[in-house]
Amino acid sequence: MSSEAASVAAPPAAPAMLFGHPRALAFLAGTEFWDRVSFHGMQALLTLYLVDQLLLPGHVERVVGFAGFRAAIEAVTGPLSTQALASQIFGLYVGFALFAPILGGAIGDRWLGRTRSVALGAILMTFGHLAMAFDQSFLLAMLLLIVGTGFLRGNLAPQVGDLYDRDDRDRTVAFQIYGAAINLGAFLAPIVTGALAQQVSWHAGFGVAAIGMMIGLVTYLWGQRLLPPQAKRIATAKPPPLGREGWGRVAILVSLVPLAATFWVAQSQIWNTYNIWVRDHLQLSIAGFQVPVPWLQSIDGLAPFLTLPPMLAIWRWQHARGREPDEFGKLAMGCFIFAASTLWLAAGQFVVDAEGRTPFLWAVAFHLFSNFGWLYFAPTCNALFSRAAPVSVTATLMGLYSVSVSLGSFVSGRLGGFYEAMTPAAFWTLHAAVVGGGGVLILTFGMAFRRRLFAPQAATSPAPQ
Repeated sequence: MSSEAASVAAPPAAPAMLFGHPRALAFLAGTEFWDRVSFHGMQALLTLYLVDQLLLPGHVERVVGFAGFRAAIEAVTGPLSTQALASQIFGLYVGFALFAPILGGAIGDRWLGRTRSVALGAILMTFGHLAMAFDQSFLLAMLLLIVGTGFLRGNLAPQVGDLYDRDDRDRTVAFQIYGAAINLGAFLAPIVTGALAQQVSWHAGFGVAAIGMMIGLVTYLWGQRLLPPQAKRIATAKPPPLGREGWGRVAILVSLVPLAATFWVAQSQIWNTYNIWVRDHLQLSIAGFQVPVPWLQSIDGLAPFLTLPPMLAIWRWQHARGREPDEFGKLAMGCFIFAASTLWLAAGQFVVDAEGRTPFLWAVAFHLFSNFGWLYFAPTCNALFSRAAPVSVTATLMGLYSVSVSLGSFVSGRLGGFYEAMTPAAFWTLHAAVVGGGGVLILTFGMAFRRRLFAPQAATSPAPQ
């Protein structure tokens, strides 16, 4: 085996930090933190911005190409109200942004290399956020953000998996740490952008997202020397054939995508129509202070960050006794927890104060409990795709995992259009049924395919030479 192949199979040791993990993990997680400041800052504002400003007369006429864009959407959905159109646009934006990593990952695997792809993605996203400063360039901004997200996320997360042997259980722990960076960014972004949008302007909130993305690029480039060799290499040789076993793994992972999407149907709605529900039904006045709507989503980001250490301790305790669930068990548990949490949200319709509004703490409890579900599901699904994917197409298939998020977002956007025609209790119960049913299907899927996915794959997918 050549020295390069050896470095691919077993990355060189690096000075340890962050719970004994390679130092490169800190820079990858730091880059992802700023990506999430950028992305979640944008996501927290988008539906409210569309409903309260951009789609109103005096603004919507300025958006270049919007008449044709709306006509294309309504050709599929039929005529939409302002709220339903905003929900649909949100779903399309998030859906396409989270589908794009499969293409960005493939380009990074085959041509550009992961480092160049991440840098290009960060630059495109920065310009996309800056374009949000003008009504006229809204659709251009959406395009830049979608393409940039594809390049950045399609090539950043696979580098976390490259730091570990494929069967090292620390790989799952590393994705938990990586997930903590995601959630810390998701916690801070709505606080900052929500305050700026309320006190200054919508465009000031979007501007902060651009600054965050520039800082993320600097963080990534600063840590380049610690990255695994795969990140820096531009693919020049034809990748090894997958073989029958490799293609079998690909088929199984493709089949898992729609099942994983059921979780994201419900979770994506918490960044979409949920904002409208909070604005209209939640008691936001506390001691005379009016809480900005996006601040609720900061709890959504903070809760997993706080619960990560005890969660890892529980898993270590279970592992020592041979009781730790495998990836499929954890995915199903995440779905069931999120379904129960969404039912709690539905019950909020029947717990109201004298003004007919659900207490603020009811929503706080929802965010805290539902994020246990996120912690079980999202990092574990990343680790599963990283572990089970054939070596030569790891980035591509980790991008495939993002398709499940994309598909869930598309469906979530469509369901958001039904919000005005349903009671809040019925609306959230529908989402609980979707994600709970997904948990049952994932458990069944795991019983059928876990042995094939987790079997050693060195013989069918050799490391690149």
